[in-house]
Amino acid sequence: MKKRILYLIAFIILVGIEVLIGKFAHGFVRGYVGDMLVVMVIYTYIRIIIPEKFPWLSAAVFLFAVFVEIMQGINIVDKLNITNENVRIAIGTKFDLSDILCYAVGFMVTEVYEILIRKFAKRREGK
Repeated sequence: MKKRILYLIAFIILVGIEVLIGKFAHGFVRGYVGDMLVVMVIYTYIRIIIPEKFPWLSAAVFLFAVFVEIMQGINIVDKLNITNENVRIAIGTKFDLSDILCYAVGFMVTEVYEILIRKFAKRREGK
């Protein structure tokens, strides 16, 4: 249960940051930090549901993000005739290789977060 709470807190903070970026940020922060954080948001959400370590989860989330970016590259929203603006925003409409690099940074930050969480848990168990 404690792990779920840690992931829930991380998820809420990250979603809050994403909302603030979406509403107020421009340039580098909106274009790059938001893309980096999206991988972390998806990962923490899944970890709320599956709190035990799933060895390839962060890599799977990264690959999912790359898949979505590739779908942007083939213009999937227009090919599927998606007109709902919220869905178009969520999927995206423009392929950008730098987005994949941002997803990779988000993947790496997620891995570091996991290492820190495990170290914190081991220290607490040792007391």
